[in-house]
Amino acid sequence: MASTAAPRPKGWRLLRVALSNRKSGTMLGFGFASGLPYALLIGTLNAWLGEAKVDLATIGVLSWIGLSYSFKFLWSPLVDRLALPGLGALGRRKSWIVLCQIVLVLAFAGLAATDPVQAIGTFALFAFLAALASATQDVAIDAWRIDVADEIAPVELLSSIYQFGYRIASIVGGALALVLAGRLGWPLVYLLMAGFIALIVIVTLRAPDTPRGGQGALYAALGEAGALDPRARAVALIVVGLSWAWAIGTIAHFMIGMLSPLPPGQKHPSVGDFTRTMAPWIVAATVAVPLIVAAVTNALKARGMAVLTGPDTRKGAVRNAADHLYVALVSPLAELSGRLGWGVLVVIGMILTYTLCYNIWSSFAFPFYLEYLHYTKDEVAFASKLFGIFMTIAGISLGGFLFLRLGRMPTILIGAVLPVLGNFVYADLAEGAVHIDAVGSAIGLKALFGLFGFDERMIRLLLAISFENVSTGIAGAAFVAYLSGIVSKNYTAVQYALLSSLTFLIGSLGRGIAGEAFDLYGYATVFRWTAAAGGVAVVFVLLEWLRTGREVKLSETNG
Repeated sequence: MASTAAPRPKGWRLLRVALSNRKSGTMLGFGFASGLPYALLIGTLNAWLGEAKVDLATIGVLSWIGLSYSFKFLWSPLVDRLALPGLGALGRRKSWIVLCQIVLVLAFAGLAATDPVQAIGTFALFAFLAALASATQDVAIDAWRIDVADEIAPVELLSSIYQFGYRIASIVGGALALVLAGRLGWPLVYLLMAGFIALIVIVTLRAPDTPRGGQGALYAALGEAGALDPRARAVALIVVGLSWAWAIGTIAHFMIGMLSPLPPGQKHPSVGDFTRTMAPWIVAATVAVPLIVAAVTNALKARGMAVLTGPDTRKGAVRNAADHLYVALVSPLAELSGRLGWGVLVVIGMILTYTLCYNIWSSFAFPFYLEYLHYTKDEVAFASKLFGIFMTIAGISLGGFLFLRLGRMPTILIGAVLPVLGNFVYADLAEGAVHIDAVGSAIGLKALFGLFGFDERMIRLLLAISFENVSTGIAGAAFVAYLSGIVSKNYTAVQYALLSSLTFLIGSLGRGIAGEAFDLYGYATVFRWTAAAGGVAVVFVLLEWLRTGREVKLSETNG
């Protein structure tokens, strides 16, 4: 008897073929390789330091290794253009990915062999090398994903598979690492994680790759008539480059001094004093100066000053490198400020502050759970890295639904307000969870969690993490959608890389002062301060809503 089942749709067959494609399997491995170092360095490492009784001020300074992810666009031209000696034969992207993974294996082995109490400086050096290799690997993997995408394995599918591998790595580097640390000890855990990355090297070696391409449209445009003269571009690039170099050098110098051993009787400088006095200048050097330079280059082009009167076909290694740095550092902000005018100040302000509320204290979550609230590693692993990830996914899904139902700006506003309330929830948790208990009982969640055998103390943690992770999930989904909509179609890759990097800047700087503040004033007080900082983001969202509303009305008036 012939089968009466309906044939599978073409889309299903395409999905099945795509998932069986070697690129998809490689993308899963690359997502894991990208997510594992981030989980181990930005979150789990602080659980180790907290257990070793390293003071929170030092943990805060060490968390500045996360600035590697903020600054990675600075050396992205190098990753894109430089063929590595010896490894270059592996492929344009694979060579860099393999190099970074080898450095990660060695750096994690170095962390495993170093006592953070006895040699915090050496420990910090290995952590910094790992963060630098991880951020550079992200640059190469993002480029690989875009390069190899085709009709069978489109970039949207590869991006989804990447996120899946990344989330698996978050569980391995978070929940599994915490559970194993309670049984094996931290050094063996990090040695095991180095082994996982070593296994991914095999995946990388078997991955397809693309040949080295040409300059691209963005670089070709720099040689067209009407483009800024190379000498003027060089001056703009030097000003922006020196500003960034000064900012990075200032942070590095303070970190080295803070983590270096001192003679008896001397004290390390205050993280709070450094942040209060230098952080505004660092933000000015990395944001304000490039914006001013971008505005000046736009003004020169608009007035026909210092521009090419005909095509410029001169090439060379120095010219190519300068052009690539210009496209990475100056062009994205120049295009954005030219398109938005004074509105770019609102956009940049919103980007800098939107994730501030929860980014400042996120590095101290494990010390807060483990050392202050005295939960066990197994409890924190389940609540934060298993249950918490599902809550984050729920928040991301809810954010997508809200976008469809309410629109972009209302969802972005909700994403700015909820994390502020989440910080008040954590302040209540730090003070005994009186309000969490009352709300949980009133809406029935306390009874629901109790059905699964959780005691009152664990229910408090689950309720707090539920609200926090759903809130940040909504905020993250809203913010990614906002950034994706604000970038130019002509500058999608470089502009998105720059703007997304800025989201880490103030939060990473703020972690230094937050660590010292936790020591001085306690968790509850600092949670309320960071909630107030989140209020700044709410103001910028409202200003951006007014700006976009005015643009819509103006476009309607002009037909």
